[in-house]
Amino acid sequence: MSKTIDEIKHIVFDVGRVLIHWDPEIPFLHLIPNEMERQHFLSSICAPEWNIEQDRGRSWREAEDILIKQYPDKELQIRGYRKHWIEMIYGALDDSVVIMQRLIDQGMDVTLLTNFNQETFPLAKEKFPFLKLPRGETVSGEIGLIKPDLEIYQHHTNTHGLDPHACLFFDDSQKNVDGARAAGWQAELFTSPAQMHADLEKHGVAQVAR
Repeated sequence: MSKTIDEIKHIVFDVGRVLIHWDPEIPFLHLIPNEMERQHFLSSICAPEWNIEQDRGRSWREAEDILIKQYPDKELQIRGYRKHWIEMIYGALDDSVVIMQRLIDQGMDVTLLTNFNQETFPLAKEKFPFLKLPRGETVSGEIGLIKPDLEIYQHHTNTHGLDPHACLFFDDSQKNVDGARAAGWQAELFTSPAQMHADLEKHGVAQVAR
């Protein structure tokens, strides 16, 4: 049975590429100036599959050691990923942040659910203080679970006392949206703040965010 629009009680935001920009290529524009070498490095060495394990909780030291053993000639660039990580989160998605702040200011229950390493998330919160505004957060690296695994959505609702069917989740990854829906949440793919407004309206909470 479908849920009615007035059942939304909790808004849950992803962080990267929803509230803040994240682009791992940014520091490597100067670390590896050659475009072909840079793209190979980020797709085949410090690849997304390698980075996601840090989001699952693997330490950066262990992650670096694994790759340096395989690619000893790339040690400087491999260590540069973590050393220059803060450059990757180069700004806020201001219009999304405004929506979140207005939801909070007008009484909506807002929390964060993010795939993020436990060592770097505090750095993001220091750079972007608005990440401290929601009532609570679930950071994948802190608990060893990662989206879109069902368990992380269940952990989030159990930890923060949420009704899964009353949650509306925004994430920039379709697989994470699908994971939330499989957990009984309502969820929408984030593509732009304007689309977020439309999705809020569809779920009956747009007037709160205006």
